[in-house]
Amino acid sequence: MKRPIGPRSKPDLSKIENTSQGLGQGQRNLAVKVKTAKRRKIASTQWLERQLNDPYVAEAKRLGYRGRAAFKLLELDERLKFLKPNSRIVDLGCAPGGWLQVMSNRCKSGQIVGIDLQEIEPVPGTLSVVGDVRDSDDMERIRDLLLGPVDAVVSDMAAASTGHSQTDHMRVMHLITISYEFARKVLRPGGLFLAKTLRGGSDNELLADLKLSFERVRHVKPKSSRDDSKETFLVCERFRGSNSEAG
Repeated sequence: MKRPIGPRSKPDLSKIENTSQGLGQGQRNLAVKVKTAKRRKIASTQWLERQLNDPYVAEAKRLGYRGRAAFKLLELDERLKFLKPNSRIVDLGCAPGGWLQVMSNRCKSGQIVGIDLQEIEPVPGTLSVVGDVRDSDDMERIRDLLLGPVDAVVSDMAAASTGHSQTDHMRVMHLITISYEFARKVLRPGGLFLAKTLRGGSDNELLADLKLSFERVRHVKPKSSRDDSKETFLVCERFRGSNSEAG
């Protein structure tokens, strides 16, 4: 359930569009408390209460975005300026489609292709494919759809948490590694690779490989990421080319 309950101050849209400013700074919202139902776990109640009191959730609903994650991409683009008309971009793990919506709006006349395990409602101006990024045949299907080298490969994928930190770390690293391997095959020189990771979760070997392939590698945490979230984004800029690896 995502319907806001009780009085709420609307976030300032100008501050949403200028995402480097953050959403609704300086505004006071009246917090919504949710009573724990008999059949609802405490964690579920806490999640529901957080959703109801999250201005990004409310604003995503008002603007027609499919989730608050759309604001993360808006903020990242505010900093990186990579979503441009005519851009070709691949979105890995595109469900529910919020990032596709943002890219469709900003990359007019471009080619936006997404892939996810789940089928999603079509987003005008984009193409989404049901498939697994871990399956080489599915990724070849994506390559066959592309009209040429792409300007960016982006990923908001998250591995399912097991509660075991080492296992979760390995799962995250695996997703980033296969995303990077795909990006190397399809990016144009100068292109961008962007992938969600966890704070402190990018291992040294992977970072070393990325620094060989890109001129600049850094971690960026959007202000629209929740304060208690460990997520951050690995941003790799100015791809050197497919033959940039040592050896």
